[in-house]
Amino acid sequence: MAQLVKETLEIDGMHCASCVSNVQTFLEDLDGVEEASVNLAVEQARVTYDPEHVGHEDLVDAVKRSGYEVRESDPDQADRADEVLKRDQQKVAKARRNMWWAWGFTIPIILWMLPEMVFGYVFPNAWGYDLGMILLSSAVMFYPGWETLKGAAKSTASLAPNMDALIAMGTLASLATGIVSLLHQVGMAPPFHSFAGIAGMIMAFHLTGRYVETKAKGRASEAIKKLMTLEAKEATVEREGEEVTVPIQNLQKGDVMIVRPGEKVPTDGVVLEGESSVDESLATGESMPVEKSKGDQVIGSTINKQGMLKVEATSVGKDTFLSQVIRMVEEAQGTKVPIQEVADRITSIFVPAILGLAALTLVSWLVFPGFFGSIAAWGAQYLPWINPGMGSTALAFFAAIAVLVIACPCALGLATPTALMVGSGIGAENGILIRNGAAIQTMKDITTIVLDKTGTITEGKPGVTDVITFNDYDEQQVLQMSAAAEKGSEHPLGRAIVEYAGRREQISSIPGAEQFEAHTGRGVEAQVTGTPVYIGTAVWMQDLKIEITDEVRETLTTLEKAGKTAMVVAINNEIAGIIAVADKIREDSAEAIKTLKSFGFKPVMITGDNERTAKAIAEEVGIERVIAEVMPDDKANEVKRLQEMGEKVAMVGDGINDAPALTQAHVGIAVGTGTDVAIESGDLVLVKGDLDAVVRAVRLSRATFAKIKQNLFWAFFYNVVMIPMAIVGMLHPVLAEIAMALSSINVVTNSRRLQSVQLDK
Repeated sequence: MAQLVKETLEIDGMHCASCVSNVQTFLEDLDGVEEASVNLAVEQARVTYDPEHVGHEDLVDAVKRSGYEVRESDPDQADRADEVLKRDQQKVAKARRNMWWAWGFTIPIILWMLPEMVFGYVFPNAWGYDLGMILLSSAVMFYPGWETLKGAAKSTASLAPNMDALIAMGTLASLATGIVSLLHQVGMAPPFHSFAGIAGMIMAFHLTGRYVETKAKGRASEAIKKLMTLEAKEATVEREGEEVTVPIQNLQKGDVMIVRPGEKVPTDGVVLEGESSVDESLATGESMPVEKSKGDQVIGSTINKQGMLKVEATSVGKDTFLSQVIRMVEEAQGTKVPIQEVADRITSIFVPAILGLAALTLVSWLVFPGFFGSIAAWGAQYLPWINPGMGSTALAFFAAIAVLVIACPCALGLATPTALMVGSGIGAENGILIRNGAAIQTMKDITTIVLDKTGTITEGKPGVTDVITFNDYDEQQVLQMSAAAEKGSEHPLGRAIVEYAGRREQISSIPGAEQFEAHTGRGVEAQVTGTPVYIGTAVWMQDLKIEITDEVRETLTTLEKAGKTAMVVAINNEIAGIIAVADKIREDSAEAIKTLKSFGFKPVMITGDNERTAKAIAEEVGIERVIAEVMPDDKANEVKRLQEMGEKVAMVGDGINDAPALTQAHVGIAVGTGTDVAIESGDLVLVKGDLDAVVRAVRLSRATFAKIKQNLFWAFFYNVVMIPMAIVGMLHPVLAEIAMALSSINVVTNSRRLQSVQLDK
């Protein structure tokens, strides 16, 4: 078998869950298609197939045979953003136009019907009234409602009727009763109650519902559209010693970009010159600007706030951070959540079942007119639209038409994808990338959350934690002399001391050093303003004949028990102080772990550190269980052991080093770093690698799944309650259509309420 190919198809014409089921069935029936997932909310099909057996044209043909069209889209990100926005605007405009045309014909129908309904007065006479209703309703159905009728014909011809088919049958049946009534006026048919005016009203409410739904769906996808339009349009680059402005599409890897204050960083890169603060809120959700200087990474489309920067482009086009985020969000929106499977099984047979139920309703009313007539007589006491006097045949049609137009697979089809669309968009705005929709549901069952220490609980790089002085030296002196001696060192511990001293306001400058020499495994020495300075181990100090007092030894022991690396500083051949360095615990770790516990999770820290160091850090942040001295390739086995003990495990770790463990866990939460978000092993990817982001991801997952459950409940509840009411004739067909439209609108607007969820509460 050749390597499988994944392709996304943009599909036009889908309006309900039955449409989704039809397209998916036709695609999955193709030989060579491994999987097809069709999403109503984003109108896409994601297909995985073997290119040796099936190709793009075969997929397009399958979609067309199911009654729908494939829309070819521009692969270029900037052009695609404009295309998506333009297309959505056109859809809303078209839906609005159809709605107003429908009401332009329907309002006269309502005004004409009122005298007959209230006073029993028919104007100008029965023949003229029936003809007028037929003509006005026909105008609604065959002009603004033509696409609905056409969609019904296509889906029925492919033997896969959809929601349009139900509306078409309901309106055509209503119109037909008017024609029979009109023929009766000229002696060519038996007497029959006309529902012709109802046909136009049903279609008008249907088109109104479709307009509101189209508009709401557009708003639900605002987050992803916003991301697509964030990309800079132009870049200023250095070419042959001159500054040249080029379109973003012409930017090349290695170009040196000039980014002035207030401008967007055109693409991902590394700072070559300059210092500034950059607003990275689009990537991390953090509002505070981040300081950038030589050697720092910058993310494309973030905003330079202060100084001018020279940036070397490291990623362009589809490889940029923003493009990867958009791709991940789109992939997430195309995934299935397990709870949706029940709805999918129902919608696959929904429309045929409703057609059968409508036919059964019609026959039942005709076969048992006494039984159903008594129900109608009772209902007429409370509901003004029930008229037992219209006759058993008319009542049978009244009930059957209501069954056709009340049934709603739309809400079932929109329940999951709209919530996932809004949730994934909010996540992207807050640095939380949902790669797998199923993780949203799995997260509710998690009992244990395994946290990799380095880079998650801690900052992942050494930092100065303590400066302790002896022999009348003050902290400023010790730091200044130590930083001067370590300035020429490439060792991470030395760099940590230099960086720490550089951030202290009391230290105006770090003096130069001479005769620098590094002693591997022992320390460094240098002459600072003519004074010898030694920084290193206590053993080395003894070898240098520098006295180590009991007080110094006790301090060293205390620091080492706390899991810190302690370095002795000697100035002018006497102990001046101790500088302790450790992989510093992130400021938010303890509070975040406390919050995770409140969610019901049991936190476990996993690390390659020794037991003593690991337990010291775990105790400081409030973790009781520690798995220490674990090699990176053995972390997956530790996760597996927890699973064998009955735990549902989420793993938080680096997406590269911890890939096997992230894959093994029920939910893998990969911590990204800067522009590196192309992490295939995580179900969730966090752009900002701190535990606060984990807390936000859990909150978002829970809120999104809660919305999915609410949507499915109301979609099922609506159908379970309303269809039986329609069967026994308690629902007017027009009210049934209004209720059907409202059910879909309710699902979409309920999903949009996710936008108000507080991830940082």
